[in-house]
Amino acid sequence: MTSGSLPREISAAYEQDVDQTRRSLLMAWLAFAGTFGLLRALTYAIHRGWGPFGDVSVGGSHLHHYVWGIGILMAVGLVSLIVDTPRYNPWLGAAYGVGCALVIDEYALLLNLSDVYWQRQGRVSVDLGLGVIAVLGAYVTALHFWNHIVRLLLGALRRRP
Repeated sequence: MTSGSLPREISAAYEQDVDQTRRSLLMAWLAFAGTFGLLRALTYAIHRGWGPFGDVSVGGSHLHHYVWGIGILMAVGLVSLIVDTPRYNPWLGAAYGVGCALVIDEYALLLNLSDVYWQRQGRVSVDLGLGVIAVLGAYVTALHFWNHIVRLLLGALRRRP
């Protein structure tokens, strides 16, 4: 096996092992995890005053990112009702994951109806719980695919000179 064939084998394994529903779930979890991580980095940068980033305000009121998440979730729901083409489901899954991450990242604020984002109750449980859920979700939604990838990678390592 050449080094260039491993990516093709991984792509073929994905096509073979992950059905349409699982692709949508996988895209949702990957988008969730990526968005959640980026949100944490962005909000940390804003909190520390790093870079050109800042809060979004409308009429002098801070617009929290859960508002954007609710809008995305509403749009995904509407599009899902209108479009009945399975080939769009992975894209809808990705948008769903992004919307969920935007909302869940501010779950403590919604739960407490108070901005506890940088306090212990706003960070620890949300960070740890959702980080684990994101990793496990990506694994569980495509368990057979990930197992196949591990076998391919181990085989590639064994064949290396």
